[in-house]
Amino acid sequence: MRTILISTLLAAVSFFGTFDGLDGRLDQSSLFGPKAAQALDFFGGDDEGEVEVAESADRNAFWRSDSGVQEAQLIGIPTSFADLAERVAPAVVSIQTSGTIEMSQQPGLPPGLEEFFGGGGSPWHQRGTPQPHKSSGEGSGFVISQDGYIVTNNHVVQDMDEITVHFLNGDELEAEVIGRDPKTDIALLKVDPGKKPLATIALGDSDATRPGDWVVAVGNPFGLAHTVTAGIVSAKHRRDVINRQSYEDFIQTDAAINPGNSGGPLIDLQGRVIGINTAIRSNANTIGFSVPINQAKRILPQLRADGRVTRGWLGVQIQGVTKDIAKQFNLDKASGALISQVLPDTPASKGGIERGDVIIEFNGEEIEEWRDLPIVVADTPVNAKAKVVVIRDGKKKTLQVQIGLLDDPQQVASTNNPDGGAGAFGIRGQNLTRALADELGIEDTSGVLVTDVDPNGPAAEAGIQRGDIIIELDRKAVGNVDDLTRKLDNTKESVLVLVRRGQNTLFVPLKRAG
Repeated sequence: MRTILISTLLAAVSFFGTFDGLDGRLDQSSLFGPKAAQALDFFGGDDEGEVEVAESADRNAFWRSDSGVQEAQLIGIPTSFADLAERVAPAVVSIQTSGTIEMSQQPGLPPGLEEFFGGGGSPWHQRGTPQPHKSSGEGSGFVISQDGYIVTNNHVVQDMDEITVHFLNGDELEAEVIGRDPKTDIALLKVDPGKKPLATIALGDSDATRPGDWVVAVGNPFGLAHTVTAGIVSAKHRRDVINRQSYEDFIQTDAAINPGNSGGPLIDLQGRVIGINTAIRSNANTIGFSVPINQAKRILPQLRADGRVTRGWLGVQIQGVTKDIAKQFNLDKASGALISQVLPDTPASKGGIERGDVIIEFNGEEIEEWRDLPIVVADTPVNAKAKVVVIRDGKKKTLQVQIGLLDDPQQVASTNNPDGGAGAFGIRGQNLTRALADELGIEDTSGVLVTDVDPNGPAAEAGIQRGDIIIELDRKAVGNVDDLTRKLDNTKESVLVLVRRGQNTLFVPLKRAG
């Protein structure tokens, strides 16, 4: 049902529980949340608290991984996908949903988009008091256990009162939602098959999939049940596809995916699911996105045990490392996650992480890009001791951090990614008095309040805004306007500025004009 149309999704974001509360602009992610006790043991961890990364999620699996098909080294273009499609078809289902919602629950859906989300084209906004609206839709899914567990997308079933699963043989069974995870857009359903075990499909290894591999999508586009399309894996690790969501790590494919394919499987040539079809690029014919099945395998046991996913939490704000920032921090390359703020009384602060640290490795996993960090921290069990390697003052330092529990879904991992990276100076400021700090709702009076930014100057180009509070230059505290002026006058080429913006802080590299 309702494959997400990327070009219009931002206007419709509140419709999806998957993306609720994540406006993507500040990229909230103050790292991350927990694992419920009943579903955690497959992550491992020895007496020292270190995570045994080799421990497999299959230890808690209630699905099969062996497709029963002998792997063959195919050369060239396959002559047919028919045998593969016949084998997996009984385990692929169509999902019909209906529910009653208030018009005000779904503000701002663009004209023409309603047809993808049910309701026969009725306008989402009406003047006056919001009225209940009957919404219906359709999607896809696949059976992973003989006793009736089915995987689909969260946005297929969210807010739906009735869910009916249609099978290839014509059977129809009512389904209940066992668990949902809006952040990864995954949902687990359950039907009662009676005494007759259901046909299942094997779950593969999305990490082993490579760009260029053949894949097949099976689903229910536009109500056309068991439609088979073929293509290749176009790319992996696609981020910022939906709305800069912290856990986005999509597989991109050119196999045709359309509204109604949501929740259906993306299958390799051995008949194993390697992705869950989730989103499309509306202005392109061959750009679709699937949630990697390995990401689903990590959370499915939790959904079955507790109905929700809990994640590890670090308690920092992070941003990307640009070439300018790498130069300022004496880094060999522009990679890693730069800590722009350490929240007080958090696992990070207790573990010795400091503002200005650049995390380059977490539990043996290299952090090449800052977006990698929220994902690996979220997958770390609560209370596990994680080994964190940082660059501090140009030197490597290894820390042990005991991961906390993410209680607030808004905490996912506060991330800051400044827009600019060049410039000079073009700013005016004033001392931050106690009265002014109270007016702004902040406790700390240190730093200089930016009162004006030349729109054509380098500071504006670098991303500094009116209302920012400059608290450091080149890692040294700024006391007042005179201190700021003196330090800037002594800057020959560039300076690393630390600003506080609201409750967040971020580093901004600033260059002198010319």
